[in-house]
Amino acid sequence: MGLFDRFRRRAPGGPAGVSARLEGALAKRRLRGWQPPLENINSLIASGGPRLLARSRELVVTNGYAANACEAFAANLVGDGIKPSSLIEESTLRDSVQQLWLAWTDEADADGLTDFYGLQAMVAREMFVAGECFVRMRPRRTEDGLLVPMQLQLLQSEMLPFEKTETAANGNRIRCGIEFDGIGRRLAYHFRRRHPGDSTDQGAVIPETVRVPAEDVLHIYRPIDAGQIRGLPHVAPAMVRLFLLDQYDDAELDRKKTAAMFAGFITKTAPEDPMMGESEADLDGAAMASLEPGTMQVLLPGEDVKFSSPADVGGGYEAFQYRTLLSVSASLGLPYHLVTGDVRQANYSSLRAELVEFRRRIGQLQHGVMAHQLCRPIWRRWLETAVLSGALDIGNPAVARPVQWIPPRWDWVDPLKDIQAQVLAMEAGITSRRKVVEATGYDVEEVDRENAADVKRVADLGLSYRASPGETQGARATPAARPDPGDGTGEDTGDGSASTDPATEQE
Repeated sequence: MGLFDRFRRRAPGGPAGVSARLEGALAKRRLRGWQPPLENINSLIASGGPRLLARSRELVVTNGYAANACEAFAANLVGDGIKPSSLIEESTLRDSVQQLWLAWTDEADADGLTDFYGLQAMVAREMFVAGECFVRMRPRRTEDGLLVPMQLQLLQSEMLPFEKTETAANGNRIRCGIEFDGIGRRLAYHFRRRHPGDSTDQGAVIPETVRVPAEDVLHIYRPIDAGQIRGLPHVAPAMVRLFLLDQYDDAELDRKKTAAMFAGFITKTAPEDPMMGESEADLDGAAMASLEPGTMQVLLPGEDVKFSSPADVGGGYEAFQYRTLLSVSASLGLPYHLVTGDVRQANYSSLRAELVEFRRRIGQLQHGVMAHQLCRPIWRRWLETAVLSGALDIGNPAVARPVQWIPPRWDWVDPLKDIQAQVLAMEAGITSRRKVVEATGYDVEEVDRENAADVKRVADLGLSYRASPGETQGARATPAARPDPGDGTGEDTGDGSASTDPATEQE
């Protein structure tokens, strides 16, 4: 009997039919109450987006685990910046483009608070908290004194109203604040002029929204479903657990605090009798009896003392916290130790396996979201603006458009073994030196220029080092051997034999 035949049954009094045998599709006793609505993700975001966004922002501000996870997410996604490496073949033009870009990055922020790579970190945090961030490319006047008359302005998700879903005057559809044409292309964004939650920005009565052309706006978000038009907070799957765990921790802390306030309870034979340790001045009720460490108090006849023995949470508190935070970490897609800072139960193998999987996920976001949605469009607009303003002497901006975006380097778990593996891969032709250098977060051409300058400086000054940047052979990890005074043909290897290996010979 085939697999398909196993799922067939003959309906009573009718032709053969196919019955669903997937457990998740059954409506038996266990799943009778599970009837989720079949809604599109855009409908879910439009209806619950504002509340989800407000809760997400509060959680990242008030919950330590959420705040730590947000910083870890941004630090691993962009680090010190995803940087361009121009692929222009002509070296002089490539150097001039790279130098102008580097100088412009300090002027990129329209608010003047950080540079272009700091803006990348802010976008990454917004992706974690709000699921999306808007970047408006603002042209500037020549008299503003910028190297390239262009700056970037970040807009939060609240600036684009979720509830603005209507038909525009020109017949286009507006969905969640985004205007689409007849074939689904984005034409404009209808932003609020002011942030709805900023009580410090109360100006004159002005229209609620303003239309901004789509070519001036970058919408940075990670689409998780086909046709998704707005972002979903990265922290959303873990929000409920983090909120309830925070409440549980607060309740447990209050319980401990309250229990610690009561040392004991005294039973008196009569209300007017003084308590042990109570003086005559205390009889007005202004003071309580006190116990000093190590005090042995003799009680009066008929008095009894019962010491407080509050119920303890027992040994399950730590295990419960660990399992809950492990579930939170899995929901966030972050390693447990990055969320909690707890590495007590980790070892080298578990950390390495965890980081390898995490880096694959981060690599998807770096190339599919940050580089594709943010870096490349800005590079193209920046080149066009630089050519039009005369900052770059290029006839056609398309000549300088080829570029490779280099993500920040990953710190090695075992530096020696990782570097040795990279050297072996280069020697075997599995990878190129360019790829190895770019994996460290640097531009190979910049590294080569620095190495050439180091070699020239060493030669001009008559210096000699054990490992020179100009050597063609790999540097040795062992100290350089001294020549054998009794043998002018080789070097002392330490075991009485002479070595003529050219890789260990000294100049």
